Amino acid sequence: MTRFKEFIKNEIVLIVSFVLAVISVFFVAPNKGYTEYIDFRTLGLLFCLMVVMAGLNNLGVFKYVAEKMLMKVKSISGLAVILGLLCFFSSMIITNDVALITFVPFTVTALKLSNKMDKLIFIVTIETVAANLGSMLTPIGNPQNLYLFSAFNMSMSDFFVTILPYALLSFMLVIISCLFIGKGEISTQNAECETIFSKLHIGIYSFLFILALLTVFRVIPYKTTVLITLVFVIIFDKKILTKVDYSLLFTFVFLFIFIGNLGEIKQISVFLKNIVNENEVIVGIVSSQILSNVPATILLSKFTENAHDLLIGVNLGGLGTLIASMASLISFKFVVKEKVGTGKYIFVFTVVNIVFLMLNLGLWLIIR
Repeated sequence: MTRFKEFIKNEIVLIVSFVLAVISVFFVAPNKGYTEYIDFRTLGLLFCLMVVMAGLNNLGVFKYVAEKMLMKVKSISGLAVILGLLCFFSSMIITNDVALITFVPFTVTALKLSNKMDKLIFIVTIETVAANLGSMLTPIGNPQNLYLFSAFNMSMSDFFVTILPYALLSFMLVIISCLFIGKGEISTQNAECETIFSKLHIGIYSFLFILALLTVFRVIPYKTTVLITLVFVIIFDKKILTKVDYSLLFTFVFLFIFIGNLGEIKQISVFLKNIVNENEVIVGIVSSQILSNVPATILLSKFTENAHDLLIGVNLGGLGTLIASMASLISFKFVVKEKVGTGKYIFVFTVVNIVFLMLNLGLWLIIR
């Protein structure tokens, strides 16, 4: 019974997504179309990146880099700014998901070394917001941008003009938010930097990481990357497969099924058709809170030709609830593992996201 309660506590998002998927099955019977709901490319990339990050973390790479950083950074606010901006800018190129998979484990290690785990909730919240907002500035920063950029044949100039004001505001808000964490000094007494790495494994995981990035840019097919990743890991470090967060992968699968079935329900489709036109920003924000912004983008794009407003809506819609952006689930899972207070994290996360959302929405009302 204790293990069952612990499972429910740690996997609440997985359970909710499963329940939603099951409920949707009663409205749309299982059929061959179910496989079209699931974005296997996203799942494959997520799996590969989790393998790489688990491998690097197991080797002590994050610990080593964190120790090096702690020898340079003297204040907790300085550390927060660096981590927040790393997520903000890197997400533009490697996507918000990859940025969080890369830097949240690093953050946990850095805060443990500096005895500042009490700051984990706030810093990870800022990192998550930064990744979700920084990623909106490029077509490859997140899945919804890539989809809209391609589906509506947008030009680079149109894309940047549309989203740049919100990215600039978000950049300033990330820096300002980090200053609220306080001016406490960081203790580096435990930073020894004596880690000895396996050159073979470092080389393997570095190669797999580059391979994953090339797949993000669609240079290499995702199936090829998944296959190569599995082959290398099984041969050289198969135990790392036990450290992959499979529950997160299943959470994504259940959400894809739920959203796919939702779009097949005629009453909902008619309702969306009536409310989306000329209300793309607001509808994009609201629907993202329930459906998550990637599925909401795909769903709403069927009912409008105004790609610019929809682009703004679904990107700002990534702020708000925990599932507004699926990338936010990645941070949540890391925080849950550290047992620092799931309820507290959700509260802080929600408050910070609402503040960022309201300020960006205010900017939209001014410049629209």
